[in-house]
Amino acid sequence: MTYRECYEKGCLALQTAGIEEATLDARLLLEAVCGTNRNDLLVHGEQSVTPEAEEKYLGWIGQRAEHIPLQQLTGEQDFMGLTFAVNEHVLIPRQDTEILVEEVLKELHDGMRVLDMCTGSGCILLSLLHYSNACEGLGVDLSADALEVAEQNAETLLDAANADRVHFLQSDLFDKVEGKFDIIVSNPPYIASAEVEKLMPEVRDHEPRMALDGTEDGLHFYRRIIEEAGKHLVSSGMLFFEIGYDQGQAVSELMRTEGYREVQVVQDYAGLDRVVFGTYVTVQPAPFAKSR
Repeated sequence: MTYRECYEKGCLALQTAGIEEATLDARLLLEAVCGTNRNDLLVHGEQSVTPEAEEKYLGWIGQRAEHIPLQQLTGEQDFMGLTFAVNEHVLIPRQDTEILVEEVLKELHDGMRVLDMCTGSGCILLSLLHYSNACEGLGVDLSADALEVAEQNAETLLDAANADRVHFLQSDLFDKVEGKFDIIVSNPPYIASAEVEKLMPEVRDHEPRMALDGTEDGLHFYRRIIEEAGKHLVSSGMLFFEIGYDQGQAVSELMRTEGYREVQVVQDYAGLDRVVFGTYVTVQPAPFAKSR
């Protein structure tokens, strides 16, 4: 088949399967297989595609028609101007999460220590290290498979100077974490269990449920992290979260109750609550009054 015929066949198959943005996905998959760009469809549409490329493309189209995410087929996703490896063991980095990284970067200074809880692909931590100087990072996740992806991304994306400044740890939240950090950042599972079943098939059936399910009310991991994070923050250290659109008030109140001050909610480009952060203040007990 020609390049255009491949594209048109891919479009039809994805449209028939009810895939949103079928034409875009068909083009992106074809470009990934052939190493082309969006201009080739216009300029070189009549050029023949090799049998090997055609077979691979139609195979990917068949998988995409089954709602397997495009990024899991190509094995990569762009985030913060960097290209991250992804697979079925990690959440696919999303543009909304860039808001979280941007807010942390405003407070991140040279030489700081950063803990990324529930690191997944490592996209948050590695972006922070890439765009800062001489910072040290620890990425924590319960999934050993996810940590393998994060380590692969660290090897690919960090230069030699920063590569030695990042480490990864398999741990149930803070169980195995030692030391203190200037900043703790987390995009934890925050979707209520009942809502997970309502997600689009690409997410519900193909991304790791343990990275999505925030238990009954979606706040379970916020409670645990907020309760324990203070033990691992330096004086006036900061805690940053990505949140669901309706969780700003609840997470803010949890943080204030646990001693965080200057708690703020930041909205994303759609005007929805997306990030909550605050500064941890250790409350000193008042001295006893002197007896007269």
